[in-house]
Amino acid sequence: MNPAIGLLEFGSVAQGIMAADAMVKRAPLGDLVVGSVQPGRYLVLVAGDVASVEESVQAGKETSLDSLIAEIVLHDVHPEVVAALRGRRVPGPVEALGVIETVSVAPLLAAADGGLKGAAVDLLEVNIADGLGGKAYLLFGGSVSDVEAAVSIGASRVDPSSLVASVVIPQLHQELGDNLEHHGRFAVRLGKEDEDATR
Repeated sequence: MNPAIGLLEFGSVAQGIMAADAMVKRAPLGDLVVGSVQPGRYLVLVAGDVASVEESVQAGKETSLDSLIAEIVLHDVHPEVVAALRGRRVPGPVEALGVIETVSVAPLLAAADGGLKGAAVDLLEVNIADGLGGKAYLLFGGSVSDVEAAVSIGASRVDPSSLVASVVIPQLHQELGDNLEHHGRFAVRLGKEDEDATR
């Protein structure tokens, strides 16, 4: 487990690749993950010790020219954030569901980390960028009071200009809960797209 992660979100694929190269050259990292997401953006995720991640992110910012959309560095990142980024989904019924939606990926990570550290909830799922026009959302599950706390804390970590919505649904209906346990893309749920192909 790396104690820190950093994410830079670029509006240019070319400048994102150039920045990623500068980032990995600046400091030793435990992990580097890069790739394109909708709508034509480029993400660079780095992990490692705090000093290395901060140095790496600074190098990316210096190289990004005017294409940097969003950035974040999380110290002592909650392990459920990393697991969710890697595709982990938590199945099973929940008493209440919390949803936070942001305009881009970086602010959602701040919301996820803050909510998990501030309340006894599960991070059920994180969806980022693809199929969302660049937006991102998360699902918290738990008791009503804990989900309310997690959503409040998580949303407070997001600049108001980057927050699309935050809601708490108490006593989530089981049929909706069953639907939410599956892929979030509507076309996949209808059987028009293969779930594995969209992950």
